[in-house]
Amino acid sequence: MKSETVPVRKLAVAGIVSLLLLAGCGGGTSPSSINQPTSSGPTITTLSPNSTVAGGAAFTLTINGTNFVAASMVNFGGSTPATTFVNSTQLTAAIPAASIASTGTLAVTVTDPASGGGTSKAINFTITSGATPPAGDDPQSIAVDSAGNFAYVENASCSSGLGCVSIYAVNPTTGALESMGPQVSSLDYGGESVSVDPSGKFAYVANGGDDFSSDGSVVSYTINATTGALTSTGSIMGNCPGLCVPESVAVDPSGKFAYVPNGGGESNGVAMYTINATTGALTSTGMIPVGGFAVSVAVHPSGKFAYAANGNNTPGLAGNVSMYTINATTGALTSIGTVAAGTIFGEPNPIAMAVDPTGSFAYVANSGSNDVSMYSINTTTGILTPVGLIVAGTTPLSVAVDPTGKFAYVTNSGSNDVSMYTINATTGALTSIGTIAAGSTPTSIAIHPSGKFAYVTNSASNDVSIYSIDAATGALTLIATIGT
Repeated sequence: MKSETVPVRKLAVAGIVSLLLLAGCGGGTSPSSINQPTSSGPTITTLSPNSTVAGGAAFTLTINGTNFVAASMVNFGGSTPATTFVNSTQLTAAIPAASIASTGTLAVTVTDPASGGGTSKAINFTITSGATPPAGDDPQSIAVDSAGNFAYVENASCSSGLGCVSIYAVNPTTGALESMGPQVSSLDYGGESVSVDPSGKFAYVANGGDDFSSDGSVVSYTINATTGALTSTGSIMGNCPGLCVPESVAVDPSGKFAYVPNGGGESNGVAMYTINATTGALTSTGMIPVGGFAVSVAVHPSGKFAYAANGNNTPGLAGNVSMYTINATTGALTSIGTVAAGTIFGEPNPIAMAVDPTGSFAYVANSGSNDVSMYSINTTTGILTPVGLIVAGTTPLSVAVDPTGKFAYVTNSGSNDVSMYTINATTGALTSIGTIAAGSTPTSIAIHPSGKFAYVTNSASNDVSIYSIDAATGALTLIATIGT
């Protein structure tokens, strides 16, 4: 937080008058007397943040309390960082990265060096490892719950050979991730994707399966609101040509319906489910065909429409997007046509889709043609109208829009970076603002609901890149990377 240094606190009118009278009589007053503390001395009530991860970046610590003065100084574990006086109840301190290099608990105090000022009682600041366990083996997807408290990383395979989910607590001030314990099994091979329902009560994992023993599955979990822990409430096993190689799970804004694109050649459709409001368990309501191989589903923020990004294996034909209306009672999808996406033929193209928070625009990452298709959305009919294409990096795999609808981001697995764009509020057109390096083979990006942070899974380097987002420009700045 940026704070301006302000003048010393105002004295009572009577005190000012007294000083002026003394000065007029030649009595003189030393500058330090204008900054005398109250008899009770400084006190600390809270720290923000009150913890961080060892090895993290420098940050600003906010100290809330009472009886602070312009000369007050913060002591952070024995060091005296640069302190800024905000007002009599708040100070900020610039904590350098060197002060949080190791795990431990540090005492924080405030001292008023003036005569009789004194030192406050200490408040503890915790520095955690935040790195055990790391992102796991071959991380494919990351999701952040709607409250911004927890992040979940789906790993394609872990020690058992099955997929697993890594669970992290999110520091809302610094964006840092702290591991919340052992990874949770995805109960199947080929973990592809993890998603969290809008209420933050349930999580879903799509497993693509393997070539020998599994056609994939979708696993449901409940989320512990305090710890973020996942508890499985059951799974739906793939059985081609039914549910076949599920790629991901999209939940509608009401939390009542879920949609799963099937990437298997024997089942080119979107599976539809209702969600049990108590357990989060899924009940199938059928499947609807798509115009190719369904890879990604995005639901309109109104809950009225859904879109499936599809690759195409018909010679000479590029991919497309299937458009649907959603029955508000049953969740059933009804086709309202398709629209072209990408520029080349091939199953992997397009591969990911996102709708902006206003419901006015949609974006599709095309992995084969290395670009992004842009669309405007008719909010009455749900129909997409192409706005154009914009270049991305090599082999884009994921696209996300920030909560303000001002910026979009695309992970490029072939060029190991993230493309950054601003969004034209009138047309939805994207304008590139450059790229930023990620880890090796970035696969997925998630934006914190505050709009302050972004998280990218890197499958080949087995880690997660953490970025801050510039609220004015949308530019990403790397904060840290956690992993093996």
